[in-house]
This record gives sequence, C-alpha cells and structure tokens, in this order.
Amino acid sequence: MSKVLVVDAGGRGNAIAHAFARSEKVKEVFIAPGNGGSNFFPKCRQAKLNGKQIPSIRSIDEIITFAKKEEVDLVFIGPEEPLSLGIVDRLEEEGFPAVGPKREATILEASKCWAKDFLAKIGVPIPEYWNFDDADEAKAFVKDYYANNPSKNLVVKADGLAAGKGVFVCDSVDEALYAIEAIMIERRFGDAGNKVDIEERLYGVEVAFTAITDGKAVLPFGHAKDYKRAFDPDDIDGLRDYYIGTMKKFISKGQAEKLFKEGKLLNPNTGGMGAISPHPFIDEELEERIMKMVVEPTVRKFRELEGKTFKGIFYPVIMLVEENEEWIPKVLEINVRDCDPGAEAKLPRLESDMFDLSMAIIEGNLSDYEISFSSDYCVAVCAVSGALKGREGFKPGYPGEHYTSQPINGIEEAMKDGIIYANGIACNNGCVTTGGRVLTVVGRGESIEEARSKAYSALERIDFPGMRYRRTIGLDVGE
Repeated sequence: MSKVLVVDAGGRGNAIAHAFARSEKVKEVFIAPGNGGSNFFPKCRQAKLNGKQIPSIRSIDEIITFAKKEEVDLVFIGPEEPLSLGIVDRLEEEGFPAVGPKREATILEASKCWAKDFLAKIGVPIPEYWNFDDADEAKAFVKDYYANNPSKNLVVKADGLAAGKGVFVCDSVDEALYAIEAIMIERRFGDAGNKVDIEERLYGVEVAFTAITDGKAVLPFGHAKDYKRAFDPDDIDGLRDYYIGTMKKFISKGQAEKLFKEGKLLNPNTGGMGAISPHPFIDEELEERIMKMVVEPTVRKFRELEGKTFKGIFYPVIMLVEENEEWIPKVLEINVRDCDPGAEAKLPRLESDMFDLSMAIIEGNLSDYEISFSSDYCVAVCAVSGALKGREGFKPGYPGEHYTSQPINGIEEAMKDGIIYANGIACNNGCVTTGGRVLTVVGRGESIEEARSKAYSALERIDFPGMRYRRTIGLDVGE
C-alpha cells in the first residue's frame, strides 16, 4: 500500500486526491497545502508539517520536507505555478517519483506568446494572432484592427501565468483597449503582463480536452465543457452589481439594461464557474481528430525540435471551428496540468486506477495502458464569493474583490445529493470561506438532466453570505 502526496490548494487537488483514494493500492493521500475540504474523503487529509499547514503551492522546500518525513511513494502536481518553478525537477533530485512536466517543458503554458509561435511553426491549427511587448503598439493595433474588421472581435491574453484570469474575450474595441490597460499598464497580473498575445476571436464549440503522456505515448484523458463567464447571459442584476463594484460608479437598473442591450455590461472571464463531462459535442471521431491534429504532433515536435520531453497531463483548450463542412480543432492555449473545474467534473467518472496510471507515466510504459471512464455525466457547479457589502464597503465578488471568512452552512447535507470539492475554505469548529471560488458541487447521473438536478439540489442546501452561482451550468448557453 502506497502513500501519495497531491500538491494543490483547491478543488482540482481534492478531486485528484479523491481519484487516488479510490485505488486499492493507495493507503493514504496527503494534499499540500490543501484546504478545509481536503479531509472530506476517506484516506485523504490535509498535509501538516510540525502541526502547521504548508503555506502555499510555492513552498517547495516545505513540500519536499513533508514528502521526506512521511516517506511518500508518489507526488502528483496539480497547478501550473509550482510546475513552472521546477518542483518536479527538485522532487526527482530528491528521489521522489512525480507526475508533471519538468520546468523547461512548462513554457508551453508559462508563455502564451512562445506557445503560439511554436504551434504556428509546426502547423498545428490556431487562430490568427499577434504578440506585443509595448502597450501603445498593442493599442494602436487594436484600434486599426476594429476599424478594418467591423464584423470581427479579438481576445487579449497576458503572456504569463495569471491563475486563469488573464484572458479577456472582447466584444468591442473599448473592451480590447481596457484589457491591454489592465494587463500592461495597471499590471493587474504582475510580470505575466510584460507581453500580450492578441488573437482573432473564434466562434464555434469550445472544448477543455486533456491527454496524458510519458513523453512518447499519448492517450486521451477525458474532456469537459467549461463555463468561464462569471454570470449567466441574462443575469442583469448580477452584472449590474459587478459593474458598480468594479467601476466604483452607481448605475440604476434601467441604465444597466441599456448598457446590456448595447453590449457594454462587462461579463468577465473567470478561472471557471462550472463544467460538464463528458463534453456533449465530442464523439470518438472528433476525439481522434484532436489527438491527431493537435496533441500528438505537439508532444512529438516539442521533443524533436526543442529537445524537451513533456510528461504529465497535456491540456489544450480547443475551439472547434466549422470549415468546408468539417470541424477543425484550433488551439486557443495550452496548459501543462489538468483543467479546473473540468477535473472536478471529469475525475469522478474515471474508472481506471489513478495510481497505476501515474506510475505508467513515470516509468514510460503508457503505451501498455488503457484508460476507462464511466459513461455517466457529471455536472460541476462552482459556488463563489459574490457581491457583498461589509466593513470595507461594497465588493463586487469573484473574479473581482470579494470578502472572505464568511460562515458556510449545509455542506454535510449537500453531500447527500452531490460530491463536494472545496476550492477555498477553512474548517475549524465550522467552515468559512477563504477565496473567490469557494466550493465545487458535483452531481452525477446517467443523463445530463439527472446530473444537473443532483448538483443544484445539493447547492440549495448550502448557504454563506454573498454566495452566488450560475444557474445554467450543463445547458447549451455557450460560455
């Protein structure tokens, strides 16, 4: 029986730990730094070093010290930041088998500009794109683009790691200019905004697609439909609150409705408000096309042309665009870890042994392995810290400023209907919120409708001040 350490602080890490806990070969699963929900599942518990929680996903020295103290047999890395800091390199130097790419391979996610240049070079389908390291040049380009392409739109992305929040999907020249200002002038995402990747906005079917690789063999590892927008498309009240809290400017409901009709009421992108797995649009033929046109050539050419081996979970965000009556998978961006909250919707369906699968990646014998998922659907809905007025005034809520330390009720009752993965909570004589995304509530069923019903039934049992969630997760409402 083996001990496993999962490095993650949120819901994805708890979903990964839950998958490991279902293996008969695993005795104990630690999550570092974890959160108050890391103890929700049998065999799983939050890592403690000398009685204290490990400070963060960046605390590599403490994580390695814990791994040594507990004599863990395997380490699985959830988020991109510790991967980009070289945690896998350090762990392997210390003799710990680890799942995840080494530091040099994380450039595929750590620089969107580099990744787009690489994908263009090897012929993987991507949107038309332009990279800038000067804000004035980027703004001038945006103005010129909209003037010459009145029927098109742009997406503006911070080049570096921004915890899923550095992407602005724009509907107008004003939104694109606002995005450049936020990224490059206000430096909202720090050094991640030294450069921007600006690309043509594509319209089609977006897919959170994942694969796993040992550096040579590559296998599909499930997919999800992700919901990134903070609010439902018709949630004018929520959009109004967010506008007031973000812009520090009061508007009436009538003014909000007018802005909404004009397309000027911002519905921001988030790290994710929910997901459904499997993606309802993806069949075996499309899965194979994505593997052949995107995943396999990227992993192979990365090794052959760059001399870098990618091992771990490979997660390209795909937009399926219809061209000449065919669906062409175009890569919006590449991630070097599992999706979030897609993993929370996908991993409960995993029937293969997570420990065996991880060892196959590490030992390089993935070609001998088959991966199996249940045919069931899972719908994952995120409960977030919404608009709330407190001592520090009115805050708009996730993905903007939000209050924390709000008491949460009903988690145990909710577990009767769904699976609860905690994103940002602390538990000690009761649970309180600690972040923007608070809980991911998962319903499972033989149909999407059954899975949605269970997820929302569980959510109705949970309550905390300012709690907000989208009502349309699992429906065909685009983003």
